[in-house]
Amino acid sequence: MIHHYKLNGFNIILDVDSGAIHSVDDVAYDVICAYESVWDAARFQNDVPGKCVSFDDVDIRYLVSNIIFLYENLIEDDVVEIIDDLEALITQGKLFSENDFTEATNKKHGNILVTALCLNVSHACNMACAYCFAGCGDTGEESDNNKSDNNKPDTGNDILMSFETGKRAIDFLFENSGDKKNLDVDFFGGEPLLNWDVVKKIVLYARELECGTDKRFRFTLTTNGLLIDDDVINFTGNHMHNVVLSLDGRPEVHDAMRKLPSGSGSYSKVVDKIKKLADARCGKGYYIRSTFTGENKDFVNDILHIADLGFKELSSEPAVSGKTQGESSLVFSEADLPQLFKQYEKLAVEMLKREQLGTGFNFYHYTLDLTGGPCVHKRIAGCGVGTEYMAVTPSGELYPCHQFVGDKRFHLGNVWQGIVNTGLQNEFSACSIYSRTECLNCWAKFYCSGGCAANAYYDSGSLNGIYKIGCELFKKRMECAIMMHVAREMR
Repeated sequence: MIHHYKLNGFNIILDVDSGAIHSVDDVAYDVICAYESVWDAARFQNDVPGKCVSFDDVDIRYLVSNIIFLYENLIEDDVVEIIDDLEALITQGKLFSENDFTEATNKKHGNILVTALCLNVSHACNMACAYCFAGCGDTGEESDNNKSDNNKPDTGNDILMSFETGKRAIDFLFENSGDKKNLDVDFFGGEPLLNWDVVKKIVLYARELECGTDKRFRFTLTTNGLLIDDDVINFTGNHMHNVVLSLDGRPEVHDAMRKLPSGSGSYSKVVDKIKKLADARCGKGYYIRSTFTGENKDFVNDILHIADLGFKELSSEPAVSGKTQGESSLVFSEADLPQLFKQYEKLAVEMLKREQLGTGFNFYHYTLDLTGGPCVHKRIAGCGVGTEYMAVTPSGELYPCHQFVGDKRFHLGNVWQGIVNTGLQNEFSACSIYSRTECLNCWAKFYCSGGCAANAYYDSGSLNGIYKIGCELFKKRMECAIMMHVAREMR
């Protein structure tokens, strides 16, 4: 399978299975596009996967005559030479390649290793953001109704995680990680800084647990920035692998979405604090996470505003409809896609210009590692939601990820008893790009790994479904990221 497109003056061919990227001239682009249909037809007729089509085939001769007709001063030998190069790439496995990675999806049910937890240390929040998937901090989470387990405290419907629960969560991760050495913990909410003392105690406990072992914890803090002070800056600098900071862009855009409980905007309350923390991290180990909605479809202006403030690590996510729908005007429909596509293209071009001027910045969705990147398993199975990765509520309940928290259909167990709902975990374990019908023939499948399970479920009603708008936006981002790679190589 190949994917071909034109963007920013480049003709780009992606060989999906090998990941090879080719930047070609107009004639070669037209030859490859025409060759694709001939190649597919020959495979269908001969039922030979990966069959290399020869120039001796009548259809190829027909292809040559059609291409020559399109260009002045182009002769048959020119097209034949291109086809020879084409067939050499096919032989090398860099074009029209075919790989079957289904074996990499196999997991042994009941022997799943946990490597990451999202600790919802607070279900309280000091903001009232319009698009919050948790309903302004109210996740609807309830603790387990079964209070007969003597090993589990009767915590009730906790809002703030106790140190005892956090300690047990770290133990649960440690005990269920097998031979995995790197363990990730994200402090999330609500607003985790509302429970800052417990966060620090949990981190220090984990550091003690590391002693005498080969295991290492990597911590991330996600915060809205309101409570950042010198203690937060110093402690995160010493112990946090990453800090995710929420800032939505221009003051009027940020203030319209990220309000204080009083109804006033929060931009002026957080921007300097966020900047101080980012500066203390010397430009690394943080990123600014913005959300754009139907109210700011010109979101590139917000990304550039953040970059102009001096931030170098940026991310921007579209608001999505989920279990808490929020205002319909904030989420996107298919009719919005053309405008959003143009925004992503505009951002890519602007980033390339700034790179050459020495004022570049990184955009999370345009970061593309073509030499390393995720292993095959990650490419086809994704983030490990519900298997390798789980969310822990303040009461110690386990859910597949933070977006499923409070939905009782997705309750997995708790940190004291472990996984109780093994059937649900096995459902997540079986999810991959090969279990999603829409993914099978998608050119971007090895980049998105099937997409977000929560977005897919709440949009389609199935864990093996897709979030259609999210898929289209992701594909455009990948086209832009690949184009940027080509542009850098051509400099």
